[in-house]
Amino acid sequence: MSGTPARVPFNALVPGGDAGAVAVAITRVVASGWYILGPEVEAFEAEFAAACGAPHAVGVGTGTDAITLILRALDIGPGDEVITPPLSAAYSALAVMMAGARPVFADIDPERLTLDPAAVERAITPETRAVLPVHLYGQPADMRALEALAARHGLALVEDAAQAHLATAEGRPVGTIGVAGAFSFYPTKNLGALGDGGAVVTRDAALAARVKRLRNGGQTSRYHHQEAGANSRLDELQAAILRARLPHLRAWTARRREVAASYRAALPVEAALQGCLGSREVCVPRQFDAGHVYHLFPVLTPHRAAFQAHMTAHGVETLIHYPVPIPRQPALASEHPALCPVADRVCEQVVSLPMYPGLDDGAVALVGRAAAAFRAGN
Repeated sequence: MSGTPARVPFNALVPGGDAGAVAVAITRVVASGWYILGPEVEAFEAEFAAACGAPHAVGVGTGTDAITLILRALDIGPGDEVITPPLSAAYSALAVMMAGARPVFADIDPERLTLDPAAVERAITPETRAVLPVHLYGQPADMRALEALAARHGLALVEDAAQAHLATAEGRPVGTIGVAGAFSFYPTKNLGALGDGGAVVTRDAALAARVKRLRNGGQTSRYHHQEAGANSRLDELQAAILRARLPHLRAWTARRREVAASYRAALPVEAALQGCLGSREVCVPRQFDAGHVYHLFPVLTPHRAAFQAHMTAHGVETLIHYPVPIPRQPALASEHPALCPVADRVCEQVVSLPMYPGLDDGAVALVGRAAAAFRAGN
């Protein structure tokens, strides 16, 4: 069965209803002969900022660079610590290291699966300069608690919103709650380019101006470098593609929520991680906020290998996000990371179901039926 194509692939990255607009955008840029930091980037920055409810957006090379450049713009670097969760793509922590700072890991809430504010409080030291929550899987972190904590300790709150385009936390757009938000346009993201790309969103005009300078080698004008910046520029081609796709994002987000609702109806038991350690076959993490945008739809099962084999036999492709907690990655060994037992357990159990706007109702129903039919040992 492993050689048989899935009837329901995990994702589909070929342009669909937006294909015509994407093709026009590509043709427009090629005909212009302007490929770096031109009118397409400027227009996309304005349009994406408006979509996020922020006055400023700065296009950069990747979502990883977006985090690094925010930290650098805040003068966070060597000798400083940034508290971040252990459950995410490793790039969240690597971005902190790229800025010269040390990532410090605080464990996750076992139900929300995002950064636990109580664990953050315990991890604060005199070297702590910032807190970097990740809006994981499209679920907003507990921003009310984290915002209060950051204010109480005088820390910068920087949001990793790479998986959370248009998400809101208690009605507030993510990326605009802290000092700045970092977005990714990697092709699998809710708003994806046809290559790499990222953006910084902020309400702070001075911070936006510095990020713009840092992304372009620290130049104030051509060949005049005020500081040691990076080479991290969203290119014109990707900006034009993103402009073509941005008008579809609200409808795509609505469809993701419809798919999630169907999955939840098929798998109605929402339980804490502890439930999955007991008799339950599959647990669905709770939705804590209506602003969830479902970049991914994870479930938890203590029988993950058997569950994935079961889904494959029913023609459904699944993936794991993420199998190794960041603190256990060899690349982080020199940072002497603290262990995070909740994240360790989640990484052993988490598995993602197909989630993208192009899923039709029949495919969604098939996935739900297959997941609901799973019984360990059968």
